Amino acid sequence: MMNAIKKYIGIVWIALAAAVAYYSIGIFGGKLTSGKQDDLVFGIIIFFVLLPLVVTGLTIFGWYAMTNEYED
Repeated sequence: MMNAIKKYIGIVWIALAAAVAYYSIGIFGGKLTSGKQDDLVFGIIIFFVLLPLVVTGLTIFGWYAMTNEYED
C-alpha cells in the first residue's frame, strides 16, 4: 500500500517540476525582455541558477520515489 502511494507521489513531484518550469518561464520570461537592467539581472538569476536547481531537484526526487529508491 505504501509503495503504491510513493509511486503516485513520485508522479506528482515530476508533474510539479513540469508545472514549475512552465509557469516560471511564463512569469519570468517578461523579465528578460522588459528592457530594465534590474529585471534583466533578476531574470538571468532565476532562469540560469534557480530554475534548473528547483526543476532538477523535484524531478530527481520524483524519480527516486517512483523507482523505490527510498526502500532502504
